[in-house]
Amino acid sequence: MKHKAWLLLVVGLVAGGAYWSRKPADEAGKARKMPPVPVTVAQATTRDLPVTLEVIGRGEAFETVTLKSRVDGQVRDVAFAEGKPVVAGELLLRLDPADFQARLKLVEANLTRDQALLDKARADVARYQALLEQQFVSQEKVAEMRANAAAAAAVVQADQAALELARQQLSYTSIRAPFAGVVGARLVHPGAGVKVNETELAVINRVRPLYASFVVPEKHLSAIHAARARGGLDVEIRLPGEQKAVATGKVVFLDNAVDAATATLRMKAEIANDSADGRLAPGQFLVISLRLGTLRDAVVVPAEAVQQGPEGAFVYVLNEDGGARMRKVEVAQVRDGLAAISKGLAGGETVVTDGHSRLTPGAKVKVKKPGGKG
Repeated sequence: MKHKAWLLLVVGLVAGGAYWSRKPADEAGKARKMPPVPVTVAQATTRDLPVTLEVIGRGEAFETVTLKSRVDGQVRDVAFAEGKPVVAGELLLRLDPADFQARLKLVEANLTRDQALLDKARADVARYQALLEQQFVSQEKVAEMRANAAAAAAVVQADQAALELARQQLSYTSIRAPFAGVVGARLVHPGAGVKVNETELAVINRVRPLYASFVVPEKHLSAIHAARARGGLDVEIRLPGEQKAVATGKVVFLDNAVDAATATLRMKAEIANDSADGRLAPGQFLVISLRLGTLRDAVVVPAEAVQQGPEGAFVYVLNEDGGARMRKVEVAQVRDGLAAISKGLAGGETVVTDGHSRLTPGAKVKVKKPGGKG
């Protein structure tokens, strides 16, 4: 009986060991049979993609001037409406012209008087010349008459210059727009005193065309010069927070030196700004996309397919057996929701665009149908 009991005990221990040794294997098998992860996918395509540099800039007036008077005086009336467009030559302000009109009349009177004296002096020269021929006067007397006539002519010339100056000063009492643009706020009002070349009257900005001023890091300088040599640099202008371009233009200015303090280069693009609403203004923040070239036959995927890990960018690529594997890639350009892959991916391969958070290398996936749950 003792031998039989020992035999049953040994058999029980062997059976128990076999059971417990199978249990981890069964659990591992169940772990390997995890349900597939639902994901959305997209196929990598090959296409040309513009290479752009996006920076923040500001609008800058094509021309700007602060109007000041060229004569002392007093403002009589202000003819412009604040913030409204003006045309070249349009009357903006008028100073009191009374003093200048009086000066003009005085100079005109002086000219009339001195012209009469000149006419008399010339007549005297002719009369004395005739008397000289008859030997009734001396040569010295004729020379004296000629000197008097020359002096009178000089006085008339001085009067004519004074008349021109008086007319100019009178015209300066009417202050006009030097070019077409938009006038700012009133800086003076009727009755205000004005000092020559000192008192600010108004500011006019020419906004059609408009400059977009911006800076770019110096590391892009070689690409900028290469693009410029190929035929110019184009830009697209967007407003902050918007995706649609509101204007386009061309780079017209590239500074001749890099700012050593910021390692940037200043540039300007000219844009027509001819939209009816005139939504672009000097000083306004602008998002500027500078086109540097084109990536030919680039492998392109939706930008959301590219993830960032400790070792850089990667994507999940679908295998033929329905699994997904992680693959490192190099991104050349991201634009308009598309990422151009320069290394690590080929056209035609399928990548995961949504569902990354639940994926692990080698995990099975279930592709969700567009617009559905799976």
